[in-house]
Amino acid sequence: MYIQQINGPVVKVKVEDTEKLFINEMVKVGKLHLTGEVISIDENIATIQVYEETSMLKPSEPIEGTGKMLSVALGPGLLGNIYDGIQRPLFRLEERTGSFIGRGIEEFGLDISKRWEVTFLKKAGETVKGGDIIAKVQETQNIVHKIMIPPNLSGRIVEIKQNDTYRILDTLAKIRTKDGVEEIKMFHEWPVRIPRPIKSKLEPNIPLITGQRVIDVFFPISKGGTAAIPGGFGTGKTITQHQLAKWSDADIIVYIGCGERGNEMTEVLEEFPNLKDPKSDSPLMDRTVLIANTSNMPVSAREASIYTGVTIAEYYRDMGYNVAIMADSTSRWAEALRELSARLEEMPAEEGFPSYLPSRIGQFYERAGLTENLNGTSGSLTIIGAVSPPGGDFSDPVTQNTTRFVKCFWGLDRNLAYARHYPSINWITSYSGYAEDLKEWFTKNISDNWDHYRRKAMELLSQDDALQQTIKILGEDVLPDNQKLIVSIARIIKIGILQQSAFSDVDSYCPLEKQFRLLKIVIDVYNKATDFIKKSVAFTKVLPAEIVSKLLTMKEEIKNTEEFYNFENLINKHFEDLEREYSN
Repeated sequence: MYIQQINGPVVKVKVEDTEKLFINEMVKVGKLHLTGEVISIDENIATIQVYEETSMLKPSEPIEGTGKMLSVALGPGLLGNIYDGIQRPLFRLEERTGSFIGRGIEEFGLDISKRWEVTFLKKAGETVKGGDIIAKVQETQNIVHKIMIPPNLSGRIVEIKQNDTYRILDTLAKIRTKDGVEEIKMFHEWPVRIPRPIKSKLEPNIPLITGQRVIDVFFPISKGGTAAIPGGFGTGKTITQHQLAKWSDADIIVYIGCGERGNEMTEVLEEFPNLKDPKSDSPLMDRTVLIANTSNMPVSAREASIYTGVTIAEYYRDMGYNVAIMADSTSRWAEALRELSARLEEMPAEEGFPSYLPSRIGQFYERAGLTENLNGTSGSLTIIGAVSPPGGDFSDPVTQNTTRFVKCFWGLDRNLAYARHYPSINWITSYSGYAEDLKEWFTKNISDNWDHYRRKAMELLSQDDALQQTIKILGEDVLPDNQKLIVSIARIIKIGILQQSAFSDVDSYCPLEKQFRLLKIVIDVYNKATDFIKKSVAFTKVLPAEIVSKLLTMKEEIKNTEEFYNFENLINKHFEDLEREYSN
């Protein structure tokens, strides 16, 4: 086999015996042994996408097949690591080649020299099947790594080691299968383009708590759910995903920087290792895997990075953990598909994207879910993808096709972002398809009135949006007092509840109980104020400036239960004084 034609990352190869290659096989390209993948075979011509820079590659150079698909190594040591799009650890690549990644370098995804303390859970003679847990390793301070039988194996254990320290490549057990004896090591490999099997998908009725009020209260997402964060340049997609990665109650975070600017990924790489996990006070990186594939890296690897990240996430889901993927951004991934499609001379569809764009997006988001795993545990994989539509136009093909496959749409608004209102999630255009599914959980665990207050707040915001058109033309002074009250309360909801600073020590994260009590105070104030407005009490007396000011700042000022009681007593005293004044 030898190279016949080179077109950027796409290489056409003359194959004398077509049985030597198969679709999606990993190959080594040229004298530099660049990593590539077979994407089509037409008679005796194979097309390969190369995951490394192809400059100085020449026709007639040889191609070597590896006999396996593009796969990732799954085992202890994934957490806290930083990989490129094809699971090469960047720290070790830097040690070998410096700040810029050299070409043709193979680097195993896990540390093969480190010894791990292994505790075995199975004995010789027991029958095991795919997914069964045979041993465990304390991977980080708070995450126990479960060594599982690969999903495609089953049989009887004929040999198993004793509790001790072992390396990644050591054989831990041997099982007799119908095809012979198979060795079980501390890791196994899995093809990234094939979803890992599960027993069944479950109803997504448990919320992923993010600590961000606009999400948890108004547009909640379930564990195992899917969400899109579309927004133009500068609207805060990345910082929103950073907040979700820091504060969500997922056990494991997989952050995929897919085609993003290098400075944004640098911020993640520098910030995450220094952050403390609020749940355990250990470093946040102890439960995080970073996939860094910036815009200056080869476009083919960008396309693969999404699958690398989701396969690692599925692996931890199979252990019974709740995993969340932050994909930033799927638009860059789609652009990689478009570039490769153009080089393959495929017929373009809308805006030059390939006709299979919707199916690829669907295949990615369909890998999310709350699942019953092969070993009987339940786990979840939540996928949150940022979308970067050109010019902030939500009618672009990537955004439109993404909305077909996700149930949460957190649309970022340029006007809110420019007004420094973050998160800049537009409360009119955004929606959540999980709100009804999660209502029972919120009712049971937070308050019987959770949904009532949520719906009332959204109703007020919708009424305010309609009134803003009148205000723009005639001004707020022409409104009757009952409509002035709606506008004022909506402003309190927007600024006092929906706006949340990522840099505030108090308000960066807001517990669910505090979220509900803040919302309850505002809606209760509206209900009481409405009663006085109906009695023809002047709006300025019902809702004076000092009360409005306190409502706007209570999210920062209230830090504990006692301060909540004091604040509620202050509000109640105001309305009691008003009642006494106007009842006489």
